[in-house]
Amino acid sequence: MSSIYELLEKSALASDGAMGTMLQEAGLTDGGSPELWNVERPEEIEKILEAYASAGASFITTNTFGGTRGRLGMHGLESRVEELNKAGAAIARKVADRHPGVFVMGDIGPSGDLMEPMGTLTLESGKELFAEQIRGLVAGGVDAILIETMSDLGEVEAAVNAAHEVAPELPVIVTLSFDTNLRTMMGVKPAAAVTQLAAMGVRIIGANCGRGVDEMLLIAKDLVSARPEGVFIITQSNAGLPKLQGDVFIYDGSPEDMADYARQMVELGVNIIGSCCGSTPAHTRAIASTL
Repeated sequence: MSSIYELLEKSALASDGAMGTMLQEAGLTDGGSPELWNVERPEEIEKILEAYASAGASFITTNTFGGTRGRLGMHGLESRVEELNKAGAAIARKVADRHPGVFVMGDIGPSGDLMEPMGTLTLESGKELFAEQIRGLVAGGVDAILIETMSDLGEVEAAVNAAHEVAPELPVIVTLSFDTNLRTMMGVKPAAAVTQLAAMGVRIIGANCGRGVDEMLLIAKDLVSARPEGVFIITQSNAGLPKLQGDVFIYDGSPEDMADYARQMVELGVNIIGSCCGSTPAHTRAIASTL
């Protein structure tokens, strides 16, 4: 199979959508560990990823967003980091192998700790934390490492260093969430993120989550304008904004809205277009059909 970079040189590709939204529909409660389902209910995870691949996603994401030691420790699972990440990657690998041309992104979310001086995380301790997770993802057969929903470039650097050390042959994808007045919670602007991440050797850089497609359009313009030669841009917008209906939040973005968003992203020169919170395989199908 051609490398991810070679394919992105030729055309824009679709990535998948939300895992959390789909898990809640499948019965995961707010207090449960999504990663535990990789071993206790693997068929549910496989069904979700199969739906995204069948909808036209060229990238599917492992169910390992909270797979670091600290996040798993909130559920008493801190001793099972490599096991749960390997299991999550293996499920996605199984699905991708049924769909030629589909890549598995090994998902890494924020650790939950703040970097020094506000918190206790350092570049070295952060690297060790993420390396443990990445070892599991690599053992399960991922094609790339996805570091997502980040806000602090120090934490991103720790994760990128871990990826380069544990899996130097794998592409690294980084997305930040610019949901605070077009900045991350830690004040990072999109253009600065592209410049600094490219300097770390990351070639696929972008934004995920956020406050809907209108804001993602503004963010994408900044990302694209700052892109150096050889860097690809990824955007994964939430499906609209959450609105309270009864006692649950429903996202108001329709698949048709996501098709319009995909068109706008392609026109801007974005290379990977996916969706985030509130999205389903129907939204992915709309994006993939547009591409």
